[in-house]
Amino acid sequence: MTKALEYAPDGLLGVLTPQANTTVEPEFGILLPPGTGMIAARLTSARPTIDERLIDYVESMERSLDQFANAPVGAVAFACTGAAYLVDPVEEDRHLAEIEAGRGYPVVTAANALCDALEALGARRIGIVSPYGDPLHENALKYWERRGLTIVRVERIASDDEAFHPIYSLGGDASGRALEAIGADGLEAIAMLGTGLPTLPAILRTGTKPLPVISPNLCLVWRSLLAIRGEAPTADGFAPWVTGSAWSGRFRVRVGL
Repeated sequence: MTKALEYAPDGLLGVLTPQANTTVEPEFGILLPPGTGMIAARLTSARPTIDERLIDYVESMERSLDQFANAPVGAVAFACTGAAYLVDPVEEDRHLAEIEAGRGYPVVTAANALCDALEALGARRIGIVSPYGDPLHENALKYWERRGLTIVRVERIASDDEAFHPIYSLGGDASGRALEAIGADGLEAIAMLGTGLPTLPAILRTGTKPLPVISPNLCLVWRSLLAIRGEAPTADGFAPWVTGSAWSGRFRVRVGL
């Protein structure tokens, strides 16, 4: 039996995040409960376009995991939603199964975590808040439709192409405005896409009124903790995450409220 870590007696989560992403680690730091810890490694690529880098992140995942060496991680969170839109899902599942068999721990992807969350909520008719530019945005819509979801409404967030990154430079206020614009009629849930988009302030303001609002980072932490514990997703277990009761106290401390 592995001795419990001083600062992570309830489990250590490995996190793979894109090289310029400035949102994953702060949001994970808020979402992870006391007793759990994380170590992060960067997904890196020298490819010139975002789409090429996303594909490279998946193809080089084994090399990225080597950064954890023999740290006693109970699971690894692949915190990059966009990669799922450009990779064959059958090939991705095969690759993840090989990693789990070889490394001895599961890899939970942001896209799969979102799907598990929507299934737990019983939500099939969804609204999407998208920070992506073309053509990644169109690939994202096709991906979620292939996963059996009906996309009722879409609200796109305009990015600043002159910033250091078109998504990572967006603020939480952009998420809030998009939620106000998308509305709730005919929807069973709203998914705000992109691990680089700050979403926790908007989720906390919304809770489940008038309907659940989720994001990749929220779902990925929830699902990764279940993977560490060997537990299955349930609606009751996910409810405190959607309402914010599982993490709102840590959020307020972090932002000084």
